[in-house]
Amino acid sequence: MISFKDIKDAKERISDIAYVTPILQSEQLSKLCGNQIFLKSEHLQKTGSFKLRGASNKVIHAVENGAKSVTAASSGNHGQAVAYVANKYEVPATIVVPETISNCKMNAIRAYNGNVEMCGTTSEERLPRAQAIAANENGVYIPPYDDPFIMAGQGTVGLEILDQVENVDAIIVPVGGGGLLAGILTAIKETNPRIKVIGVEPESANDTYLSLQNKKITAVAAHTIADGLRTSQPGELTFPVLMKYLDDLVLVSEDEIRQAFSFVLERTKQLIEPSSATTIAAAMFNKLDIQGKNIVTVISGGNVDVDKVHQFIEHAAH
Repeated sequence: MISFKDIKDAKERISDIAYVTPILQSEQLSKLCGNQIFLKSEHLQKTGSFKLRGASNKVIHAVENGAKSVTAASSGNHGQAVAYVANKYEVPATIVVPETISNCKMNAIRAYNGNVEMCGTTSEERLPRAQAIAANENGVYIPPYDDPFIMAGQGTVGLEILDQVENVDAIIVPVGGGGLLAGILTAIKETNPRIKVIGVEPESANDTYLSLQNKKITAVAAHTIADGLRTSQPGELTFPVLMKYLDDLVLVSEDEIRQAFSFVLERTKQLIEPSSATTIAAAMFNKLDIQGKNIVTVISGGNVDVDKVHQFIEHAAH
């Protein structure tokens, strides 16, 4: 378990790198959802996602302790973040990515001077390869979510929400490996346990939902347009935090994700990832069982291949 102090320490450690991201609002969205909806806009973070927070916290700690290189396994956002921070600190980074990586994420990793190595299509293939490279080069492997420094870094999103939105009733968080959710849960529940924290997963990538039902880590084969949430199971370190603190976890369909994606693009002019659209979908399609309250939806990232956007919108229109 991480502590509230770990998150406060992370906030200080990453303050020169990570932005305090803005809170956006849409009157139409709030009206549609029957709640006051606030968007915590991590898609406007450097490197385009919340992943910069955990990566900064872990990489800076590694460099301070003598790391000469770092590696990561990532479908995109985590890899971009690790490459960005490593570049800032002038240590080489190798990012092991799936063969199906989106072009925008691959280009960004290279723009931050990251070495890219392609390996298979699943995290089960990527992770051992990244760990092996780190071992061979006396480097440090930077996990995507299952690490105390990563979780604490992501938890700084929760601290900012507390500073930015008065009288928060609920915070809605997308769930992949659970690093963001575990961090936010720790920040919120150790400060103001009255605030509800609700996770959201795609129906077709419901490993955390099943794990909570079964009270043990349960793996699935995940297939969803929300590529940031395609982890096959929650983390060994993140899952106990979810078991301890999480108020609820809801599921959204692929069609609901597409409709939320389109709504946000059309009405707010914000381009967000389908992974981020899950939290909007949960609010739009009455999954939360909350009315007339102040709800913060965490918009986790905005790294979308521009040539894929029409696919999401066309599908939503039909």
